[in-house]
Amino acid sequence: MAIRITNTYGTPHHVSETNSAHVTGCDAFRLPVVGILTPDTPGYERMVEVLRDNGRDTRPEGYGLILLESEEFSATYFGPIEQIVQYRRENTDGKATFDPSQGVMCAQWPGGPGWDDFLPRVFWNMRARGAVADGVGLVTAFAHPEAAGAEVIVYEYEGTWRPGGKPEHMVTYHCTACHLDTFHDCGHVHENTGPDRRRWAARQAREHIISAARHGVGARNSACRLPDDGMLRAVNDAARSMWGTTGNALPDTQAAFCAVKGPCSIIRELRTGIRPPVYRA
Repeated sequence: MAIRITNTYGTPHHVSETNSAHVTGCDAFRLPVVGILTPDTPGYERMVEVLRDNGRDTRPEGYGLILLESEEFSATYFGPIEQIVQYRRENTDGKATFDPSQGVMCAQWPGGPGWDDFLPRVFWNMRARGAVADGVGLVTAFAHPEAAGAEVIVYEYEGTWRPGGKPEHMVTYHCTACHLDTFHDCGHVHENTGPDRRRWAARQAREHIISAARHGVGARNSACRLPDDGMLRAVNDAARSMWGTTGNALPDTQAAFCAVKGPCSIIRELRTGIRPPVYRA
């Protein structure tokens, strides 16, 4: 079954012909980290092992380094130091490009000894580039295949793992058709520590879309499940009985609750450039 996933925010990506959840490339990258590695860099020997293991450690003076990232794809470029010096000189307006044929391109970002201390923690949304805060904002969104006007949205936000807990930078997705709260669906909220976590959240969003396309919205085997509003109604009934009131203590539907207190409330503020409060603080 062929499923077309339409990107509605950010850079168009290319996916596998046989698996719409697998991203194979994209049309453009951000360059959030541009630096230089020399033999004097702490941990240098361990850091260049990724090149040495493949017979590509060919520059004894060191390397110019560029880390690339799109919403769902990441790569690392090793090239001549002079190329990076020139790139920095020409990038005063943020629009400079570089020739990747001069060096070596590796999939994903490196990690481990040396790298973990060298690389800064960066997010898709950064205040220096106009975001409301570091690690707070939309990452990407996909048109829902079954529910007109609905989207499956990947976003960075500040939240806690439990009420009153320590605020963390997190990334997850939200479907505006079924309003599944991923915070209560194990394994769908990730600490926002790098491109791999952002890409994983986007992959899960794509898998949600594929399930909806194959099984429909609300079907027994679909990941896109319509919410059960019965619990909210039961809470409201109990509150009215306990307090002797006629109004509802909470919105009477999951969609309305989500718009006021759930992920939809966060996404609405992100779209208007407002920094939401820490989720579940």
